[in-house]
Amino acid sequence: MLSNPSHYTIEIAVETDFVDEQSEPDEDRYVFAYTVTIRNVGTVAARLLTRHWIITDANGHVQEVRGEGVVGEQPHLQPGEGFRYTSAAMIETPVGSMHGSYQMVADDGFHFDAEIPAFSLSIPHTLH
Repeated sequence: MLSNPSHYTIEIAVETDFVDEQSEPDEDRYVFAYTVTIRNVGTVAARLLTRHWIITDANGHVQEVRGEGVVGEQPHLQPGEGFRYTSAAMIETPVGSMHGSYQMVADDGFHFDAEIPAFSLSIPHTLH
């Protein structure tokens, strides 16, 4: 029996901010905070087990980050519930991108990936 994919649907939205006070452009260090909102829009409760990020800078340098949970937690989301957290990434160029996935397990034991759509990391344009 196949599981109905609509039962296991996680929506992910990301907002980013350049962290000027932690960045050192003269040393190719650009820090970006990102706030992720994860929402269970399916019909089955699920827990976020692990994360997998792919971070790419403008020079094509790729960092892969894997680990348990997010910010030390493995949130359990009932249908309709959301979880929001903020973390950070450092790259060597003023522009880059991130994407990845969260590995989830539904309360019925079904394992699935929640894809994190690509988003940009870029310092804001300043007008002089």
